[in-house]
Amino acid sequence: MTSERDYGAASPSTPSSSRAANRKPAHEGHASITSSVVNLTNTAVGAGALAFPSAFASMGLIPGILSCAGSGLTAMFGLYCLSRCAAVVGTRPGDEGRKASFNELARLTFGKGWATKLFDLAIAIKCFGVSVSYLIICKTLLPQVCYTLSKVFHHPLPEDSILLASHFWLIVWMVVVIPLSFLRTLDALRFTSQIALLTVVYLVLVVVGWFAVKGVSPNHGEVVLARFGRNTLSNFPVQVFAYTCSQNLFPIYNELKNKNQKKMNTVIVASMGSAAAVYEVIGIMGYLTFGSKVGSNVIAMYPPTSLIIAIGRLGIVLLVGLSYPLQVLPCRQSIHHLTHGLFRHPKLAKLTNGSGVGSSPNQTTEEESSESEDADDESEINPLVPKVDDHGHHVHKHEMSKIEFIAITSVILVAGFLIAYNVHELEIILGFVGSTGSTIITFILPGFFYFRLFREEKGVMKWWALALGIYGFAVMAFCLTFNVLNLIK
Repeated sequence: MTSERDYGAASPSTPSSSRAANRKPAHEGHASITSSVVNLTNTAVGAGALAFPSAFASMGLIPGILSCAGSGLTAMFGLYCLSRCAAVVGTRPGDEGRKASFNELARLTFGKGWATKLFDLAIAIKCFGVSVSYLIICKTLLPQVCYTLSKVFHHPLPEDSILLASHFWLIVWMVVVIPLSFLRTLDALRFTSQIALLTVVYLVLVVVGWFAVKGVSPNHGEVVLARFGRNTLSNFPVQVFAYTCSQNLFPIYNELKNKNQKKMNTVIVASMGSAAAVYEVIGIMGYLTFGSKVGSNVIAMYPPTSLIIAIGRLGIVLLVGLSYPLQVLPCRQSIHHLTHGLFRHPKLAKLTNGSGVGSSPNQTTEEESSESEDADDESEINPLVPKVDDHGHHVHKHEMSKIEFIAITSVILVAGFLIAYNVHELEIILGFVGSTGSTIITFILPGFFYFRLFREEKGVMKWWALALGIYGFAVMAFCLTFNVLNLIK
């Protein structure tokens, strides 16, 4: 890791370290370290935790523990690389007011063009796909929870009960997540993230407590220290993608109060450390309880008529359901980058290109929020006079307007609802989305962004970053090949 004074170090093609260190952040945040840790941990820890015992069973106890820890360390290093790169955004003359994002770093490292659009497209598809899978999980599990509770309390439900209808629960859950999805910042979602993480704690207590009180399952399989087979390779992506949370690293960086590298390191280490601890505990305890016979969803291995397990299943719903807005936020931002400027007013386009004269106050406001990247930086005309708001903060003219915010969010919600309503599983599609989108944002882009922006930096860190990017391509190739072979089979 690096110290605060290294925060802005860069190559000749980027700002000098002294300029980055002395310049006040363009957008001073308001989120605390605790809020940031909670949101990043909630983004990382998902229903995938329930598959870790199965992953441990496929490779044995010791390789499972090492693989889980190694996957966490690579994801942590990727987040560190992104946090270092984020400090470079907005430090060049004329770039004042720009917020850190994958789009901005792609612009700095690869220039404008198809590359930045491709990265935003990958992030948008990945986050949208995951958000839809969350809705499908909720509509699938809630009827099961109702059925289990009816058995526990000896009040059987009729087969045609609305409480057993998945579409009913999908609509109910949409009512819950729609207002949350219209919140603009991650910090505003910290309370829902805290609720979601409490369910994680409950699931950990269930898995550990069940083993401590009742011991191994009567029908448990063998427990081995190490093994290697076909299932070993098939479960490798489970651990690699379990830590994916890079899509929310930049919102957390932008919102963090009095941000510096030391604080970002604290957020990253605490979040990834917490995620790794959860995965390790559930993986070890679940494997020891059921052995080689453990399924891909460990909570389904416990007695379905137990009230404790019914609450655990409800906890899974809360965990993934309340994480839905955390996927909407980066998806919305990427779609905004892709569509920005497509619907400009013709007169404003002329003004942007220097062909018009004068504008009304309303036109000026619209120009500031809707001007396209192709008709770029007015600040480049006079980069020494950046635009500021009433509070003295630099204004980035590519900020999302209120109309754009509402329109894009509405499209994401409606499209997600329609797909979740008509589709019952996205396993194959998500396999390909995870193989590409997750590896791009977790390994490939963090590694190559850092290597290009800090290529003149002394030491071996840049070479480790390059190795991370290459590792990402290897993971992508392996996972895509495996998915294609499964699809053929």
